[in-house]
Amino acid sequence: MRTACAAAYGRRQSRTETEEREMPRYVVERTFPEGLEIASGLDRAVVERNAEQGVTWIHSYVSDDDRRTFCVYHAPTPEAIRKAAARNAIPVDRITHVRVLDPYFHT
Repeated sequence: MRTACAAAYGRRQSRTETEEREMPRYVVERTFPEGLEIASGLDRAVVERNAEQGVTWIHSYVSDDDRRTFCVYHAPTPEAIRKAAARNAIPVDRITHVRVLDPYFHT
């Protein structure tokens, strides 16, 4: 149905939509008491270490004070996210399994 809806509205199915059906999605909440600092090249190293656990970082939201993040991931399990976070030396407060609720394409 999703593909039919996408075609009806002239929208192609993206890789992210396909991955969503194949891999669970999670929101990971993190607290950085001193504030988040992103060093040059950090994103690439994080992505590479995540891949070792089968974890894909989709994107993150950062609070105005830079102390909390809400990160969206595709991952086989919450444990895979925890292992990747430990390798990346980043905190994990909570992991919540989620699904997409899209106003145009009901899941």
